[in-house]
Amino acid sequence: MPPVRALPFTLTLNSARFLNKFYESSHDGSILMAHRFLISHDSPVLYITVVTKDRLPVFRTDWMKEFLCLALDEARKSAGILIFAYAIMWDHMHLLTSRHSTTANVLRVLKGISARRVIDHLKEQGHFSSLAKLEHQKRDRNHRYSLWQTERNVLPVFTEGMFMQKVNYIHQNPVRAGLSERAGDYRWSSARIWQGRSLENEPLLMDKDLIHWRQRR
Repeated sequence: MPPVRALPFTLTLNSARFLNKFYESSHDGSILMAHRFLISHDSPVLYITVVTKDRLPVFRTDWMKEFLCLALDEARKSAGILIFAYAIMWDHMHLLTSRHSTTANVLRVLKGISARRVIDHLKEQGHFSSLAKLEHQKRDRNHRYSLWQTERNVLPVFTEGMFMQKVNYIHQNPVRAGLSERAGDYRWSSARIWQGRSLENEPLLMDKDLIHWRQRR
């Protein structure tokens, strides 16, 4: 398998805007039908939870959440996956994605690209106190900093019922954490998109319209 190549990070925002217009112009499904995703044992959805090192609140600010969304969009294109739902919290994130190749490869690209972009940003902005908290205690590794914990918290989802359970769980996470009274009011999740009231400047677009449902929704 050839190595995964990351797309230029500066292009991701324009790409997201293009995709948003594409989805809006294809609401009848005719253009997208050839690329529908069927949730099944042969093509499971991955329910992914990724936690920051030592549960540090790296994404407490809106700017850092925005930065992570751009990195996730880049990772989506690089890995050739679909993202169906998400929520970004202060110290972790939840995702529902497709699995284009292997689960290990999806995690490698998602965690790798997002970690590199965030750490490079902290270096460029001179946030050395934050970098110090992400630094390894042992210096025998190939890299000095880690953004994410190494635990692999992934659950394959094979049915539409289980998929919707995970979508609802993800969207209620900010409400349970006291960050928002209603799921749709939390900017850093896909709840609004699933409710059919997307913003013009959504932080991260979803591929939900590419799902081929067995049961009418």
